[in-house]
Amino acid sequence: MKNYLLLFITLFLLSSCEGDKPSAMHPDFEKNKELAMKFIELHSSEDWEAQAALIHEDLDWAQPVYGSENYGKEGHVEAMKMYQTMFDNISYEADNWLPGVDPETGINDGSVRTYGTWTGVHTETGKEFTLKSYHAMAFKDGLLIQGGDYFDFGGFMASFQE
Repeated sequence: MKNYLLLFITLFLLSSCEGDKPSAMHPDFEKNKELAMKFIELHSSEDWEAQAALIHEDLDWAQPVYGSENYGKEGHVEAMKMYQTMFDNISYEADNWLPGVDPETGINDGSVRTYGTWTGVHTETGKEFTLKSYHAMAFKDGLLIQGGDYFDFGGFMASFQE
């Protein structure tokens, strides 16, 4: 009987901690993943206006440029326009879509991360490109509010020089 009581207490304690585990899925992850996927699909279809509609007014975005400061919605919209003007046939193949975590607690917070590969064609030179990248995205009220793009921007742009 003593063993059953000990087993019951152990199982109770383990099950009561389930929600505190960093591996527990955040309830907003799937919804936010769909928003992240839509945001990237709109970039591939070169629809910056529809992308802009998915961005929160208080956006804080890390750009992939050495020494640069984060920018807000206006800066990000300009960057999207730049890419969509400079490149055709833009496509993103995700290796994965992963849950993000709160940096202080390590617990899933509903944000989304993705590693993958962009491909396309530089409009001016006709050169095709393949670019490995990482993107992090956090959402508030169904809109993109924070994140960043991580890839070798300088090397990428230099690859189109004659």
